[in-house]
Amino acid sequence: MAEILTNSKARRDYHILETFEAGIVLTGTEVKALRAGKGQIRDAFARIEKDEAFLYNAHIDEYSFGNRENHDPKAVRKLLLHKAEIRKLFGLASVKGHALFPLSFFWKNGRVKVVLGVGKGKVEYDKREEIKKRDADRELRRLSMHRTKGK
Repeated sequence: MAEILTNSKARRDYHILETFEAGIVLTGTEVKALRAGKGQIRDAFARIEKDEAFLYNAHIDEYSFGNRENHDPKAVRKLLLHKAEIRKLFGLASVKGHALFPLSFFWKNGRVKVVLGVGKGKVEYDKREEIKKRDADRELRRLSMHRTKGK
């Protein structure tokens, strides 16, 4: 599983409750642009509409060697999920305060897949607590490394 794009803001701003793997409908120039690593999903989100899942605001740059048939960078893209998964996502996302967003794009058997996350937004003090914990862990690892190197 080689990752193509990751959403760095997602894990910082949300508590991830559950993840789903979905396929995505892309045109040829979109796939070629993703092979070159040209895109970003920081501001992207997903919605369930009429028993179908769609990805909004995912920016895939135009393919540099494309012609007039090149794709629209901000196009709405359909996500491929089973009906049961769509129903479960709809139930989870319809709860107040929950959001549905992509965590990453990756290759699987030559196809582009999306990891969708259902998350609840973090408040500012949650973010500060996480930073304090991460810094304390880093300091502890640093001190233990110095102790083991000294002996």
